[in-house]
Amino acid sequence: MQYPWHLYLMGAMYIVAGIIHFLKPKMYMRIMPRYLPAHKSLVFLSGIAEISLGLMLFFPITKDLAIYGIILMLLAFLQVHFYMLSSKKAGAGIPQWALLLRIPLQFFLMYWAWFYLQF
Repeated sequence: MQYPWHLYLMGAMYIVAGIIHFLKPKMYMRIMPRYLPAHKSLVFLSGIAEISLGLMLFFPITKDLAIYGIILMLLAFLQVHFYMLSSKKAGAGIPQWALLLRIPLQFFLMYWAWFYLQF
């Protein structure tokens, strides 16, 4: 089956995002909630998850599993977004309005992934 081009865009987006976890881990460690242990390990694990799920989107046999994984991953990442709203320091210098916009963006990304279950 021929997938729509935007499914490949989604896969590429997660692969690139995952690679950035390895290129700039300190950027991600700054925004990790303090109550989570082993920040560096979690940053690398989330990078591996993003790369793996992005690649899995490209293959019919793993596409649906990747979609469910992406939705679960985005749900888990919500705690980081809410943590960043908890204080100015946790927000890492990002404007409050941008932090607030990231929350509905997460739900849009979940919907975008869910949309591809029909293909």
